[in-house]
Amino acid sequence: MSGSKRRVLLADDHAIVRQGLKYFLNLQSDLEVVGEAANGREAIALARELNPDVVLMDLIMPVMNGIEATEQIRGEHPGMTVLVLTTFSEKDYVVSAIRAGANGYLLKDTDPERIAEAIRQAAQGVPQLDPNAAVQLMSHVAAPASPSASMPDKLTEREAEVLGLIAQGQSNKEIAAACGISEKTVKTHVSNILSKLGLADRTQAALFAVKNGLA
Repeated sequence: MSGSKRRVLLADDHAIVRQGLKYFLNLQSDLEVVGEAANGREAIALARELNPDVVLMDLIMPVMNGIEATEQIRGEHPGMTVLVLTTFSEKDYVVSAIRAGANGYLLKDTDPERIAEAIRQAAQGVPQLDPNAAVQLMSHVAAPASPSASMPDKLTEREAEVLGLIAQGQSNKEIAAACGISEKTVKTHVSNILSKLGLADRTQAALFAVKNGLA
């Protein structure tokens, strides 16, 4: 196995779904499926054992659902990426998954090439949202921001600009090019943004930007 490969754990109660995903992802030169779980509890155990880069997580599973599993995995492994892959685009599912710590939300009818690219992007810290899921999420956060979440005196103009680009799903390299600054400077801005706003990761930053009209 090449050291540059992203290691993927599949969590889905349907064996045929896992089989199809495993076959396609293993065809990618930079991805490798290292484990399969049939429920959330197995996903947690395998995440501990295998330490994958990305967990591709279904939501509705027996024994333990994907939302509970996502929350526990992200709690135990803050740097591990969890990307939801489900058939449900309803608001409650999307919001619950993001709140649990999911780094992205895709639907199972997504093109396989898009799923592979989403794994790569999510592993690099770029939030991934299916358009239908994004609509549901937007409707949830459309209410005006509370005074405590207001922008003045929290972020500099440049940090607000970077935050807006994060919400658009741009990588550090893309942000650097758009702003005419180095990637190192972008990383510093991202760190400052998360610290000032009390956010854990880029996904939360993107949601904050949407809620405050910066996306």
